[in-house]
Amino acid sequence: MDELMHQTTAPARIREQPTWLISRAYTRSSGLLNDGFEANADGLRSYHYRLLAAVEEQGPASQADLGRGTGIDRSDVTAAVGELERRELVQRSVDRADRRRNVVSITRAGKKQLRILDRVIADVQEQVLAPLSPTERTQFGKLIRRLAESD
Repeated sequence: MDELMHQTTAPARIREQPTWLISRAYTRSSGLLNDGFEANADGLRSYHYRLLAAVEEQGPASQADLGRGTGIDRSDVTAAVGELERRELVQRSVDRADRRRNVVSITRAGKKQLRILDRVIADVQEQVLAPLSPTERTQFGKLIRRLAESD
């Protein structure tokens, strides 16, 4: 209800501004993502997904590198990795080259959980992009990537 009110009461000069529309799209997609994880991910969140995906794709990594690569704050990475470790989805070990660092690697259970989370993400992407045709989805992906990667 609150979302509908914001849509109809926003001044006309704002409603068609790209920044407003991006913000609205973000709010919608973020809500769908949160709902998807809440319903299907056994308490895991999108930042857990980012960490698991990064470790699977890039191999074992330090917590600092994971934070930089996923855009998650260093202190939040430590807490999230701790949660994943308690669930036996990752394991931490001391870096042999620098005993002050922990190296995080994904476990077999973590890979299995990542496949479940991949489906959650795919379902959310489908919901977010449902109003667009396949051609529009491709075009939108290219355009939004350019905006996201610009300086």
